[in-house]
Amino acid sequence: MPSSSGPVYGGFTATTLPANDDGSSGLVTLPFAANFWGATYNALYVNNNGNLTFTQSMGTYTPTGLGAGYHGLPIIAAFFADVDTRGAGSGIVTYGTGTYNGRTAFGVEYPGVGYYSHQTDLLNTFEIILTDRSDTGAGNFDIYFNYNSITWETGGASGGSNGLGGTSAAAGFSNGTALPNTYYMFPGSLVNGALLNGGVNALASHTNDGIPGQYVFQVRGGAVEDSPNLPHLKGA
Repeated sequence: MPSSSGPVYGGFTATTLPANDDGSSGLVTLPFAANFWGATYNALYVNNNGNLTFTQSMGTYTPTGLGAGYHGLPIIAAFFADVDTRGAGSGIVTYGTGTYNGRTAFGVEYPGVGYYSHQTDLLNTFEIILTDRSDTGAGNFDIYFNYNSITWETGGASGGSNGLGGTSAAAGFSNGTALPNTYYMFPGSLVNGALLNGGVNALASHTNDGIPGQYVFQVRGGAVEDSPNLPHLKGA
């Protein structure tokens, strides 16, 4: 469950994604239109493996880079890795609409989730929240990645052992074309140990907005804005 020590809000629980490995929701309607690099979406898919995708669901369990080499579905990934919620003691992925920071929002919760296969000795708690910013222009929205604790990085089918090593998790977003200015991958993605608690790029203690464990990306006119507080978008 979310702890009070981190930024995870934990308020989006209206719909449950049953315990599974590599599963996804059906098409979920958003409470606002989202312009993501020139394509406007009114719905998306919630994937158990730590990400949201547009146009279709995705069951890929071994993470790939989200930078220049990524060609695929438009994706927003807080923690792209092999989440397995079938183990006793694992949290269950939930999602729904609501408000966040005073804005209409859609959020997905990953509360104390385990890793493949059925493992719960290490658990991760994080969430993805999208908030409506149509007050600044049609289709504008904000992406929040919130992390309370990240203690595993790899599933057993991705070369890992006891949740560590192998092909480690990735975080970021992409429109799937690999064109310049259409993607961003967090430093430490795919690097063993880097995104874990205490790692050099620890997700739960770093930030781009002054709140440890929180990362905010403003999508305006279809593009993610760069700023002094956001590492420059790769491919610029």
